[in-house]
Amino acid sequence: MYEFPKGFFWGSATSSFQVEENNIYSDWWQFMPSGSATKHYEFYKEDFDLAKALHHNAHRFSIEWARVQPQEDNFNEKEIKHYKDVVSALRERNIEPIVTLNHFTLPNWLAKTGGWLNKKSVFYFLRYVEKVVSYLAKDVKFWITINEPMVYIYYGYIRGIWPPQEKSLFKAIKVYKRLISLHIKTYHLIHKIYKEKNLEFPFVSIAKHLHGFFCLNNNPYYRFIQNFKDYFFNFMLLDILVKNKSLDFIGINYYTSEFLPKNHPELKKIPKSDLGWFIYPEGLYTLLLKIKRYNLDVFILENGISTSDDNMRWDFIYEHLKYIHQAIENGINILGYLYWSLIDNFEWEKGFGPRFGLIEVDYATFKRKIRESAKKFSLVCKNNCL
Repeated sequence: MYEFPKGFFWGSATSSFQVEENNIYSDWWQFMPSGSATKHYEFYKEDFDLAKALHHNAHRFSIEWARVQPQEDNFNEKEIKHYKDVVSALRERNIEPIVTLNHFTLPNWLAKTGGWLNKKSVFYFLRYVEKVVSYLAKDVKFWITINEPMVYIYYGYIRGIWPPQEKSLFKAIKVYKRLISLHIKTYHLIHKIYKEKNLEFPFVSIAKHLHGFFCLNNNPYYRFIQNFKDYFFNFMLLDILVKNKSLDFIGINYYTSEFLPKNHPELKKIPKSDLGWFIYPEGLYTLLLKIKRYNLDVFILENGISTSDDNMRWDFIYEHLKYIHQAIENGINILGYLYWSLIDNFEWEKGFGPRFGLIEVDYATFKRKIRESAKKFSLVCKNNCL
């Protein structure tokens, strides 16, 4: 039996574009419409009832900026109230809301004028943040400014397979610097709002995707590549944000690891998800040990698997939780664990094929069905132990 600290957060995560229907004002809608998605915008209360029944005490969701501000000079008060209702629905069920302000998508009006390359983009974002945070501050303690900035830059500006479909290292570096500036300014703005409202200070972070990089031999070339990728993808951004004192905790998303050389015979022994991602929970443990040097609390904001084999989903959760517990025993203060995701969803350019959810969604009827892995995980949430 592995017991977790008192007050540990257990739950799951979603993002608005991936689960909400008809996000027609987003740049992703122009690129690859998500249609009705899971109709979570309509059924969020029913979905949160299921989360409560599964003993979740925390839930991460995102606000769709394009809904709140469909045009540059227009804030939609009805949509802001909707997200207020979402927060209230979580609070009524004793589920802690963890709110993400930007999860990959942009309002189409901003995307058309250059997106994050637009010099005014930080100004626009801060204006949106001030509007939303001022409205929700009383009921929200945890804020995530940006989801996975390095992933966004890699797919949008290096590989060019996500909006804005650029392949430019120069633009990638420019966006990287802008997102750093944006996060730091947003961090201070959120704290300023709470101070002015005489509220307890919030906990503000980013969701930093960490990707394990491991070398399976002693070849100096592969060792160099491993260390290079590990620093530039995983830790360079964190170093900057910690140095600038703009993280109240470190939010982590972890799914998989990469191994070198790619033809090593040992790789045949490591299982993979339906997306071909290596399942390597020890990779999370290794990364958590490296993060210990920052001397900050850690929150696992996403960890999940796409699989048609639900037994594999439970094994994935179980093994990762074992390593998280081991990290806690090694002195890392972990606040909580959120599985990705609560329900099946639209998985970006991969569409509706991948199945990550604790809860299955029938996309023809939108009927929800709790998977067995969710029931097993619910016992962990209920008893605070594995």
